[in-house]
Amino acid sequence: MTFLRTHRPRHRALVAAGAVAALALVLSACSGAGTASGGGDGGDTTLSFIPKNLNNPYITLELSGAKSAAEELGFTYAEAAPLDAGADSQIPFIQTEVQNGTKIIAVSPNDPDAVCPALEDARTGGAKIITFDSDSAAECRDLFINQVAVEDVAKGQLEQLYDQIGGTGDIAILSATAAAPNQNAWIEAMKAEIASNPDYEWNLVATVYGDDDDTKSFQEAQGLLQSYPNLKGIISPTTVGIAATARYLSTSEYKGKVALVGLGLPGQMKEYLTDGTVKEFALWDPSEVGYLTAYAGKALVDGTITGAEGDTFEAGKLGTYTVGANGLVLVGELLKFNAENIDQYDYITF
Repeated sequence: MTFLRTHRPRHRALVAAGAVAALALVLSACSGAGTASGGGDGGDTTLSFIPKNLNNPYITLELSGAKSAAEELGFTYAEAAPLDAGADSQIPFIQTEVQNGTKIIAVSPNDPDAVCPALEDARTGGAKIITFDSDSAAECRDLFINQVAVEDVAKGQLEQLYDQIGGTGDIAILSATAAAPNQNAWIEAMKAEIASNPDYEWNLVATVYGDDDDTKSFQEAQGLLQSYPNLKGIISPTTVGIAATARYLSTSEYKGKVALVGLGLPGQMKEYLTDGTVKEFALWDPSEVGYLTAYAGKALVDGTITGAEGDTFEAGKLGTYTVGANGLVLVGELLKFNAENIDQYDYITF
């Protein structure tokens, strides 16, 4: 295993900040300004997060955790991102952080390769680079904070689908963007598991992309059912995609006939559990991803760790973490939600 956690606190319910309202190409510096060690120089340390895009409830949760940690650490917190999830859309934001001399840059790449030249420039300028949620090429960053082991995410969704439809029939995947590193890793792991597990004899008829856009995801879900009327199940490993697909199914003739599983936010998906559109879905606490990323940034800038395998660092209320191979740090475990346990979690409906 590449993940070791020496302290696991009591599970916390998912919580969310208010929705982020931001324009493209605008950098937002938020409260929490203060001074931190900054690698021992005593100067102000800015922690800048560049997620895939803004106005996305999942990302809002991630950033709420990052901002909370920055306030605990006395860092100046900032966030900047495009409104779209295009492959090249994050590059201007990274370049701006390089020009500003930002010490810690956390990026969730829309494309694993497109951002690399800009990240390498930032590292040359002395910035510590962390990828979170999705990764770049390993040589372009110091650490990768991943939510859950890729294989566990893939297997968890397949198990939930199997429990509902068995191991035969036509299925489809509705993903985010075609270049999203995390989505593609989960999809490849799902395909590998389907190929190797004798219980799974599904026919994967299509993989479509909603680009993490609600309207497009809704349309893609509609298109799948029109193109494949014998479809038995849809896997949507994206919170935008699963919510849009559930919304379509909930008022269609396919409600209760086509199973939907994937990665969803409890606050968005509870109504679809209640009305019978969805039986199960999965996720983790996104706020923990942002929170852990901020503490990893502190450890890097302080020199406590370098990103080498075996390095350990403290992450506030999350406990102690150990860096695995290739700079990987896993936040925790996959959480599975259904009608029996959904009320154990707090809700914010976006």
